[in-house]
Amino acid sequence: MKNISYLFVFMLLLSACSRPMTRFSFEHKERQAPVVVQFSNQSENAEQYLWDFGDGKTSTEASPSHRYVHSGNYTVKLSATKGKKTTTKTQQLFIKAPTECLVEIQTEYGNMLVLLFNSTPKHRDNFLKLADQGFFDSLLFHRVIEGFMIQGGDPASKGADASAVLGSGGPGYTIDAEFADTLVHVKGALAAARTSDSVNPEKRSSGSQFYIVQGRKVTQDMLDTFEAQKGKRYGRAQRDLYTEIGGTPFLDFEYTVFGRVIEGLDVIDKIAAVATNRSDRPEKNVQFKIKVIK
Repeated sequence: MKNISYLFVFMLLLSACSRPMTRFSFEHKERQAPVVVQFSNQSENAEQYLWDFGDGKTSTEASPSHRYVHSGNYTVKLSATKGKKTTTKTQQLFIKAPTECLVEIQTEYGNMLVLLFNSTPKHRDNFLKLADQGFFDSLLFHRVIEGFMIQGGDPASKGADASAVLGSGGPGYTIDAEFADTLVHVKGALAAARTSDSVNPEKRSSGSQFYIVQGRKVTQDMLDTFEAQKGKRYGRAQRDLYTEIGGTPFLDFEYTVFGRVIEGLDVIDKIAAVATNRSDRPEKNVQFKIKVIK
């Protein structure tokens, strides 16, 4: 009888040893979207892993990092497997909404995180409204000039034929210009397209078309010349940005700058480098979507 009991205990211990033990952790601190979270896997006796990050994304890495775009209370689940046996562990991860107005421009060349300026509220609120409505989904960067900018936001570009002439469409309204001496066309600047001064002396912005500056590096002498032409003065920080990363200062105070790319400047370069036709339209369509970070 004792031998049977010992055997039973031994079999239980053997079964327990053959099962994986799932355990993971992450740093518990206050976070706001968008944010990258690093997970640490402390599981034992496992051969394979499957992570469910709670936002529809998964991973089979042992200790992955994951970027959460939006705020929320996420249930993170790790499943550890050995042979036919799997055990799971879940934990809650809370991410706060951002304190600033942020949008993500998603493309096949990568994503750009854009900060919208509170000092241009009409443009900020309009851009957020259109993005929330899905207005920008599957539109094209229809005008691309390397060393200058990439432009999109024409609703006629959605599903447009390769021969279509683009660049005149919009939502049916324009927006008052919102100029500020602090907002200039350094690389990554998000600005509103508009029609020419001859038909638009108030420099009102398109209701949906925008461009993102690539530009080129600018010298101090060039900035001195622009100051004299425009009757404006550039601050030290603005001069440093123009000389270090570049931009298009000749557009300053002519078009409303209402945001800035804070992650993904390399994506601008990738899109700007695509082959284009005589109308500066990419030969291969460059689609994008814009999502509000909440």
